Amino acid sequence: METNLAVLIDGDNIPSAHVKEMMEEIAKYGNPTIKRIYGDWTKPHLNKWKNVLLENAIHPIQQYGYTQGKNATDSAMIIDAMDILYSNKVDGFCLVSSDSDFTRLATRLREASMKVIGIGEKKTPDPFIVACDKFIYIEILKDQTKESETDKSKDKASKKPNVDKITPKVIRLISQTISDVADEDGWAFLGDVGSLLQKKQPNFDSRNYGFQKLTPMINSINKFEIESRENANSKFKLIYVRNK
Repeated sequence: METNLAVLIDGDNIPSAHVKEMMEEIAKYGNPTIKRIYGDWTKPHLNKWKNVLLENAIHPIQQYGYTQGKNATDSAMIIDAMDILYSNKVDGFCLVSSDSDFTRLATRLREASMKVIGIGEKKTPDPFIVACDKFIYIEILKDQTKESETDKSKDKASKKPNVDKITPKVIRLISQTISDVADEDGWAFLGDVGSLLQKKQPNFDSRNYGFQKLTPMINSINKFEIESRENANSKFKLIYVRNK
């Protein structure tokens, strides 16, 4: 059964440039049955959203700023999220913002057994990131677009997208996670490793380091062994890893 998602976007806090890629990313995790964006649409700086909303069937919610210095958009988005929660129409939420004001909302939705996916820029404060089941950086989606355009172009001088370095801290995280789920011989099913990494660190994503999947990322680190095993129930092989 497909997971139905409510996608709620903080229009004041998210750039409009990569919404198409963002919606394609969200579709990997479920069916976005509710798509709303919140902002004061009388403000000129939100005009650039108009065509994007039409192209992606996102419903704009008008929210006037009643008091200077107070974010009425956040309040409207939070109230709507709770109304949707109690309607029992969705199985999870995708909160699109780089604002830590949504930390308590994410926590409350998870307390109600909702899956919560966060999407925002790398400047997003840690409290909001760790309050989500999974957090995806918009910069990843931008980089994927750049890579795609570079592949199509013959311009070899095109600048490669920036990626994070695989630090000793990241390697220790992977190593410890493998140990946590390994059998007596030290082998761990890569799917279990990936799931636990996500629980430990919601913003962990191999794409942050320039790899589309976890397998090539681990393979690039000379600290782990990788083994492919036949799967009796599928034509796809099972990938196992262990610490060297």
